[in-house]
Parts: sequence; structure tokens; C-alpha cells
Amino acid sequence: MSFLKGLFGKKEEPKRQLDHPSKLLKGDVISLDDSFALPPQLRGQQLRVESISTYEYQRKQQTEWVLKGHGSDTIFLSLDEDDETYLAFSIKLNRSIVEQIFDLDQFGAIFEEEEQAHLTTQTLSKELVSEYAQWLGKEYHQVNFAQFGYFHREDYRGKKPPQDADGATGDEFESYHCLDEEEKYAIDVEVYADGDTDVMLTLYRPLADIRDYWPAK
Repeated sequence: MSFLKGLFGKKEEPKRQLDHPSKLLKGDVISLDDSFALPPQLRGQQLRVESISTYEYQRKQQTEWVLKGHGSDTIFLSLDEDDETYLAFSIKLNRSIVEQIFDLDQFGAIFEEEEQAHLTTQTLSKELVSEYAQWLGKEYHQVNFAQFGYFHREDYRGKKPPQDADGATGDEFESYHCLDEEEKYAIDVEVYADGDTDVMLTLYRPLADIRDYWPAK
């Protein structure tokens, strides 16, 4: 037996198969298509998974991958799973950019329960066109109001986030979701218990936009 072992050597560990975004782990790298249909923050970029977080809702959990490339932009990736699965890429906006892209009265209606917000994208300045035009639809309608959840800075795929005596252990938030008419673009707003508010522009793209996967060594 020992002779046979020496002859054939040590059996190699099978290499990890990485062929779908749902399998991404910290340190993995994806390469995106260089199509002009993609905004500059994504087009032809190689993006590395910096961290993985979990959104916990009453009936579902959603994984979020935080991606960084060679530039300074942070890209957030999740999967939109319905009849088909789409990539949902998001970028975060600060307040001054929100004020330049949307009418603040229209935007404020997102938080009014009696109103169903409708937003029209304003004419962008030259500086904003190159950075944000391909992240934006022309008009949006609200589809979600104050959906309650918990945000966890951990990867809880395949398991339930831990609970403490008072319930979940993540950061409490309420989410608001607006879609454009073609359902290619979204505005996502998260309001946390401490008053912090995140505004994200989301772009839905086919899985084929990821051209290559490189597992972390």
C-alpha cells in the first residue's frame, strides 16, 4: 500500500468551482464585459470581493457583495432572483448628488405613506452625465414602502443570522424601493434606526456581463 501511495503521489484537493456570482467569496475577482451598455464604473473592470453582508427580511435573506476595482468607486452587488436571475449593481449617492439628480419634493414623497412617489430624473450637468447617466432611468414609480429588516456585516448564506434576547442582532432599517418603467433601473433608500440614510442607484444586468471568475488563492 505504501508503495502505491508513493507511486501515485498525494491526491490533489479538487479546485473550487467558481462559475456563478452566488458562489463568490471574499478575495474572489470578477471581470466584467467591456460593452458600452455598462457605465464606466463597471465597463471592462476587474472587481475584487472586499466583504460580504446579509440583509435579513421577514421572509427572505439577501446577500450583498462589496466590490472594489482599481478606481476609488465602491460597487455593491446583489442578485435579483425572480423568473430569471439578474445582477443588481449599486452605487451610493451623497446628499448633494441626490439634490442634483432629483427634485427634492418628489424625492421626499418616497417617505410619505399616503403618496405613491413618482420621480423624474432632472437634466444632468456635464460632470454628472459621464458618471451617472448610465445608472439612471427617466422616470421611477415607488413599489416598496418602509420594508423592515436587519443589516448584518457577515455572510449568512445557508444559515439564519444569530438572535439575541431581543430578536435579531443586525442594524435595524426600513427600505424604500422605486423602479423605472422598464425595470432596468432602481432607486433604493435605507433608513437606519440612528437616522443614517443610504441612497443607492441600482442597475439590473444579465449574468453574462460577468465574463470571467478568478477564485481567491
